[in-house]
Amino acid sequence: MRIQNKLNKTQLFLLLTVRVLLGWYFLYEGCSKLLHPHWTAIGFLKSSEGWFSSFFISISENPNTVDIINFLNIWGLIAIGLGLILGALSQVASIAAICILTLYYLAHPPLINTSQQMLMENTLWVDKNLIFIAILLLLYSLPTSHIIGIDRFLFKNKRN
Repeated sequence: MRIQNKLNKTQLFLLLTVRVLLGWYFLYEGCSKLLHPHWTAIGFLKSSEGWFSSFFISISENPNTVDIINFLNIWGLIAIGLGLILGALSQVASIAAICILTLYYLAHPPLINTSQQMLMENTLWVDKNLIFIAILLLLYSLPTSHIIGIDRFLFKNKRN
């Protein structure tokens, strides 16, 4: 059964709205980093805490690796944002977003014993990254882009 037959117009509109808003968030994050000539992920990586902090800190110690991380972060955020907004390969964009948000979450988990807890969002276990991951899983499982988006044309033959 196709997704179009499962959703009423209100549900479709709300899912589309969430997809576009989340896409805008990612696009803006990527563009703001791109337009800031001195932006780098090195501070985020060096200040990592939690179970995987040694991994993220070790990445920050190699300038070539940091350059690659900066490039992937900026252009990944932009591509994810455009994919979600335009409904172009939106399921791929959702998976990519889940991957990048999982890395953000693991680098700075919202735990009780981290020094960043009071400086950031003051959350415990659940932060915006985890909430976005849950929303992206929903968008992945209900791909509105097959109804409203470029995916409708890209996957036209697959539906028939």
